Amino acid sequence: MRKIQLGTNGPLVSKIGLGCMRMSSVWGSSTNDETESIATIHQALDSGINFLNTGDFYGAGHNELLVGKALKGRRDDAFISVKFGAIFDNGRMLGLDIRPIAIRNFINYSLVRLGIDTIDLYQPCRLDNSVPIEDVIGTVADLIKEGKVRYLGVSEITADQLRKAHSVYPVSALEIGYSLADRQIEKELLPAAKELGIGVVAFANTAEGLLTGEMKAPLPAGSYQTHFPRFQGDNLVKNLEKVEVLKKMAKDKGFTPTQLAIAWVNAQGEHIMPLVSMSRRTRLPENLQAMEIVFTREEMEALNSTFAPGAILGGTYLQR
Repeated sequence: MRKIQLGTNGPLVSKIGLGCMRMSSVWGSSTNDETESIATIHQALDSGINFLNTGDFYGAGHNELLVGKALKGRRDDAFISVKFGAIFDNGRMLGLDIRPIAIRNFINYSLVRLGIDTIDLYQPCRLDNSVPIEDVIGTVADLIKEGKVRYLGVSEITADQLRKAHSVYPVSALEIGYSLADRQIEKELLPAAKELGIGVVAFANTAEGLLTGEMKAPLPAGSYQTHFPRFQGDNLVKNLEKVEVLKKMAKDKGFTPTQLAIAWVNAQGEHIMPLVSMSRRTRLPENLQAMEIVFTREEMEALNSTFAPGAILGGTYLQR
């Protein structure tokens, strides 16, 4: 397993990360089979994936409890990333609470649910200007000094916010949505992270299913994606026409569109980690194989041209 360094003086972690969110109910979805989810975490660790991503609001704490169960006796095998700050009620996000007093409350619950003494990477899930950045980052910095956290991360923020956070305390990792279909961060945020020596943990590599090659228009009633313009009406039809290019290339290379979507993110830099959500062991070999895919110059040019920034119509929650 190839490793990358998170931050200039940060830890070495696997080049691919395991997103654990889908193992729990977050947006009203059903909870996956716990035995299979734990087995998936174990097999990921056995395969050399040591970066595990969770959040204290995933399934109202269920996800942290699940990860904690999986890591009993294997704590040293894993690097645990935890997001905090989102307030949910019955699968509906109500807002954020990133006050220092709330952060100090959140972390103690996380440590108990995970069954550990220290969280490796701790990060606000977003910043919304409700609390000064200095107070949010400063609180996590204090937790690092106290031994409850090892490294600081940030998630879903702007380039200006990243620079400000890094000026308060060194940021090791930026977690952000990034895919062929979502390239808006290439203009300012990715260059800022590279300049500052910050590792990038890239989630949503298949753009909420758009790049899997399995999506058809119109989507079934009740699909959560239909809330976003990208997946509505003519937008979806035209977006899926672009995906046909990815599907053909995948077929020609002997892989799946999902594998190529992950491979494209992986190819964007040695400091960028694809964070892939899985809840079944059967997905592991496919996703690990994606990390070995190499594109020719012509193939990369074709993908970058077809999926140029702005080519995909309509926004999602990633464009706020």
